[in-house]
Amino acid sequence: MTNDHSPGRQQDVLTTLRGLRPSLVPSKRRVATYILREPAHAATQTISELARAAQTSESTVLRLCQELGLRGYRELRIALAAESGREQERAANRHVGSDISRDDDLDSIINTITFTDQQAIADTARSLDRAALAEAVTLTAGARRVDIVGVGASAVVALDLQQKLHRIGIIAYAWHDTHAALTAAALLGQADVAIGVSHTGETPDTVDVIREASAHRARTIALTGVPNSPLAAAVDVLLTTVDRETTFRSGATASRIAALSVVDVLFTAVAQRRYDQAIAALEATRHAIVDRRATRATPQPRSGEAH
Repeated sequence: MTNDHSPGRQQDVLTTLRGLRPSLVPSKRRVATYILREPAHAATQTISELARAAQTSESTVLRLCQELGLRGYRELRIALAAESGREQERAANRHVGSDISRDDDLDSIINTITFTDQQAIADTARSLDRAALAEAVTLTAGARRVDIVGVGASAVVALDLQQKLHRIGIIAYAWHDTHAALTAAALLGQADVAIGVSHTGETPDTVDVIREASAHRARTIALTGVPNSPLAAAVDVLLTTVDRETTFRSGATASRIAALSVVDVLFTAVAQRRYDQAIAALEATRHAIVDRRATRATPQPRSGEAH
């Protein structure tokens, strides 16, 4: 079972910290918020200085280091120094800030949102657990049927994955109504897969459906931005996304884009696993809708023009 919620050593500390922050207790969350706000400055501080700045204790800082998969505070400082330098370089190259101010013009908004979305995809790709992804591909490719549940904005991601899987011949359903999703989950078995999509990982509707599917021995996968969330704890396989929120919750868009990028990777890897079947299914479905596309009409001459 691939559901180890501790961050891997290859994953950036700042990326991991962004994902963990929503699920941290208040004392640890203050430390995380302080570090993410000024990572370069935090890298220069002693553990006592950082604890005071975050209004907490040194032991809390050390516990956060452990949760990040680090051996101690010294390792955190080294990682912060390296990563904050890379982040500053990336931002400088794009001449954009991390947030949207009252006086930003349209060009600044375009650059900020584009940068945020690009970074969400890049950070997600860098931090994505390859072993978990490989297991998710194997489970999905071999499933009798795949049920995907997501509500609110996550329903868009669930529907996108359902459509993609259906196009390559995998029986898949997307659910956004809790009652329908629960009744469907009750009919799943050990040959089936249930996938829960929730950025926060705390949506009760999604968590309950996944638990119901698991109770009937279906294999379960989560796609979430919070690795220590209730949804993450309820599944066999955990896929995490990373995004950066800005004013007006543009991060909510970035989180969907990051999730959709994981969906694309998962779908492509599943299609590759079933290569001949997928190619045949795509060709058949493409042929079925070719006549539904608008044809370009021959332009009619204007009044007074020669025929």
